[in-house]
Amino acid sequence: MKIPMRPLAAAVAILLGMAGSSHAQVFDGGLPSGWQCTGDCGTAPEDGNITLASGGGQRYGWVSTANGAAGVLLPGVSAPADSFAGSTLRSHLFTAQAGDALRFAFNYVTTDGGDFSDYAWVRLLNGDGSQAALLATARTSPGGGAVPGFGMPAGAATLDPPFSGVEGLAPTWSPLGDDSGTCYIPDNCGQTGWIGAAYTIAAAGEYTLEFGVVNWVDRGADTGLAFDAITLDGVPLAPVPEPGRLGMLMTGALLLALIRRAGRRRGD
Repeated sequence: MKIPMRPLAAAVAILLGMAGSSHAQVFDGGLPSGWQCTGDCGTAPEDGNITLASGGGQRYGWVSTANGAAGVLLPGVSAPADSFAGSTLRSHLFTAQAGDALRFAFNYVTTDGGDFSDYAWVRLLNGDGSQAALLATARTSPGGGAVPGFGMPAGAATLDPPFSGVEGLAPTWSPLGDDSGTCYIPDNCGQTGWIGAAYTIAAAGEYTLEFGVVNWVDRGADTGLAFDAITLDGVPLAPVPEPGRLGMLMTGALLLALIRRAGRRRGD
């Protein structure tokens, strides 16, 4: 006799509920609990000429240089004195297995593009805060181009499309503050549009994601990075379970085991 599917399906639903969609990575309710911001971070709906990401929610996350903190930078790109204002947003700690597929989307939005080009990045960090992988970068140059970032280290994520410039129109976007709707150099600012990124986790462990942006050398012509549609093996990014929550998950697993055993007995 087959195992009854309705009780099994119900138990699976209970397990998924205990895993906690409310704790999954979604920006519709604002920045998720456990995410840490330095500088200027937030969430936004479709805003100005920045649309929603395909596969994301009704709001996306963002970091901006508009009200950024001094000294924020990507290690290896410039000295601390070159970073006048920047922002980073780090996710909660999450567990991944070797071979898991990490996916996300991002959109680089800048009013700069001159010789003092701002830049942005996405990193995968180990649980101790050290870099596991530089996933993606963005930076314009007077000659054009934006992703991968001009003059920056190569990112490890596979991008779709693999190369992106900015559209050349002054971006209208609230996170840019007073610089919204302006352009330092015509035809060399704007947005890249949403870019898909995929990365295969190399080793099992605990990680965080970091999104960052820097206003390089000066404080003028602000820049931001929008991001959304973050999943791990197709599931929205969820935090490492708290001890009490882990107990609930174990109870759910035991419930599934009991249902399977009952099904086998009826089949005898």
